[in-house]
Amino acid sequence: MERIRTQVGIVGAGPAGLLLGHLLHLEGIESIQIENRSREYCESRIRAGVLECGTAELLAQAGVGERMKREGMVHQGVYLRFRRRSHHVLFPELTGGKCITVYGQHEVVKDLIAARLGAGARISFEVEGVEVNELETRTPRIRFRHGGEEHEIVCDFIAGCDGFHGVCRPSIPAGKLQTYEEVYPFGWLGILATVAPSSDEIVYTRHERGFALLSMRSPEVSRLYIQCAPEEDVGAWSDERIWAEMQKRFATDDGWTLREGPITQKGVTAMRGFLVEPMQYGRLYLLGDAAHIVPPTGAKGLNLAVADVRVFARALEAFYKRGSTELLERYSEICLRRVWKAERFSNWMTRMLHLGNGSEFVERLHLAELDYVTSSRAAMTTLAENYVGLPYEEC
Repeated sequence: MERIRTQVGIVGAGPAGLLLGHLLHLEGIESIQIENRSREYCESRIRAGVLECGTAELLAQAGVGERMKREGMVHQGVYLRFRRRSHHVLFPELTGGKCITVYGQHEVVKDLIAARLGAGARISFEVEGVEVNELETRTPRIRFRHGGEEHEIVCDFIAGCDGFHGVCRPSIPAGKLQTYEEVYPFGWLGILATVAPSSDEIVYTRHERGFALLSMRSPEVSRLYIQCAPEEDVGAWSDERIWAEMQKRFATDDGWTLREGPITQKGVTAMRGFLVEPMQYGRLYLLGDAAHIVPPTGAKGLNLAVADVRVFARALEAFYKRGSTELLERYSEICLRRVWKAERFSNWMTRMLHLGNGSEFVERLHLAELDYVTSSRAAMTTLAENYVGLPYEEC
């Protein structure tokens, strides 16, 4: 067995793990990273695409935002569409000039992998049999197989960045975490289509047939979703049926047109909210989806992961440079304040925009909520502040 010593062992090479490794490298802190998927899979998996103002700024400050600045699409607002009319929520005038950037998560991952490998980082893809052990000691260990050989990383801290289905969270002894979960009674049927987006900014639609979302990944690629059953059989949806349903849900009274094009990817996403408290045990710290999941309606998943990374990286910097453990001890407290606010916002957006949340009385309340949000500057400000990203807590 090969035994390796480092300061921080990182499990997972998604955006959280990669950004953490990069930020630690900038501060002279050593790390080794493992990932059970291939590099090609990590760089091609289509996920989130909306970056909060703070996320985009952090990537730029860390030196991994050049391509994002060139290719990302800066949006100044979103459209809320209901009763066949669109209402524009303009962010800069409501948030002191803040905007969002549409730039795919897989593009962020490409940029981070290039930066990490360019700096000589040790990242092992396609590992197997990952275990995290001795979490309550000062030398926790990560064991895994790679290339037919057994390996062990001995480190000071383990960063669990391996997602909702990873091994890190389940490795925490029973009874040490409090779990909170909300499973929604609907899902999203999502597609990627090779067609220019039909709107200059994201469109959220509540229709009598169900929710629909028009987003984009580039000036040539559209990302669209429609509400469906969580167990929906995607095989039952031909391209023609998908476009016909989208045409109905996005229809307006002002002559707006939904462009159609070749569908290159389709799939169904279930909707849930989930988190655990605390986000740490011994010297294992959970980041991103390993600790919390939000429904995608509020575009918070990737951004919460980046916020976790920011806090943990600063806590490790304080530990290694000043010998301070204060931020490490407060990691869960700081992160969870933001996570719960994001869960609240995502839940509010999801219930307001989807059908099937309750009685006809409740459904009419959600329409009234949309009417209020789009006619009140105070209500629009609440939406805008949350969408562009709440301020980071000082740490």
